[in-house]
Amino acid sequence: MLLWLLQKLLNEDQVGLLILRVAGAAVLSWAVIMVLAPWVIRFLIRAKLGDRPEFYHADLNELSRHKSNTPTMGGVLIVAGVFVAVLIFGDLGNMYVRMGLLALVWLGALGGADDWIKLRHSAGKGRREGLYTWEKILFQIGLAVLLSIYMYKYGTASIVVTAGENVNPAHRLYFPFTAASVSLPLLAYVLITVVTMVGTSNSVNLADGMDGLAAGCAIIVCVVLLILAQVVGLWTWADFFQMPRVAGASEMTVFCASMVGACMGFLWFNAHPAQVFMGDTGSLPLGGLIGYIAVVTRQELLLVIAGGVFVMETVSVMLQVGVFRVSRKMRGGGEGRRLFRCAPMHHHFHLGGWAESKVVVRFWILGVIFAAIALATLKLR
Repeated sequence: MLLWLLQKLLNEDQVGLLILRVAGAAVLSWAVIMVLAPWVIRFLIRAKLGDRPEFYHADLNELSRHKSNTPTMGGVLIVAGVFVAVLIFGDLGNMYVRMGLLALVWLGALGGADDWIKLRHSAGKGRREGLYTWEKILFQIGLAVLLSIYMYKYGTASIVVTAGENVNPAHRLYFPFTAASVSLPLLAYVLITVVTMVGTSNSVNLADGMDGLAAGCAIIVCVVLLILAQVVGLWTWADFFQMPRVAGASEMTVFCASMVGACMGFLWFNAHPAQVFMGDTGSLPLGGLIGYIAVVTRQELLLVIAGGVFVMETVSVMLQVGVFRVSRKMRGGGEGRRLFRCAPMHHHFHLGGWAESKVVVRFWILGVIFAAIALATLKLR
């Protein structure tokens, strides 16, 4: 409705309207959180929905003791901010937008259920770990498969004729630093979508362990994705940068802007010392949407560079678990060897003597560096 009104009232071309809607989405999502956050935080405190950090590491528990009873499930603010902003400024006639809203609600509900079970554990009624890992993965995979099938079908709108042949950029996998790409059959497309969305969703969840860390790094990645969505969605820009032309992908700029605004608003209250934590309610949908937008824009591999901090966090956990299990088996049982003091990696530096705020800011700096490298690949193409 708002898109129709803007087209009627303003004498702007599509690019001008898109820029206006992107700005509006960022400001609105930020404003929604700034208005709702004080009320939500008070409600969470009254409902005693406070976090009780419990790690399998005594020193880390001691370092995190001051965070006990800080309200969690604050990610509902991010979900609300993004949902309202996209609903107002997005083109709901665009399938990518509708599927993005589905992913937002689906993963937000999944994260909320996980947080709720963890909080019930504090009252002696739930499990410390929340939902079992296989339960979360199952729901994440189900969503990714559903979205990938719809996206693959919808992607036929991007077919172009090149050298007398029909080529569909929306059905190809593109590589950083080069314009080379490979065609993907449906099964391969689905598998790549599952790995990207599930991997990114859980990576952001792993990074959500310090005040402002996940939100700040997500802002940086979303800015990169906003630029990429603008490039692949506008054919003149896509041709100039030798990027794929994906019909309708420019609407993902509205999604990215709303996520940036929402994370900035949340960071206002989540910066050290945090007044509220996002929990899985915010980290799972935030990461899932980042992966989803990377799939829509056909930049799954470039996301590995742009989201380098999230990749570091995930790889550190995988290495820690792998080394521990292999070394324990080689020793015939007993205590295994640990590669890091604690994983994910931000805890390793915290236990090494870095102040929490220093870890967060330095990881933000790394995030900016990874983002710059990712954007530099556009020129190198």
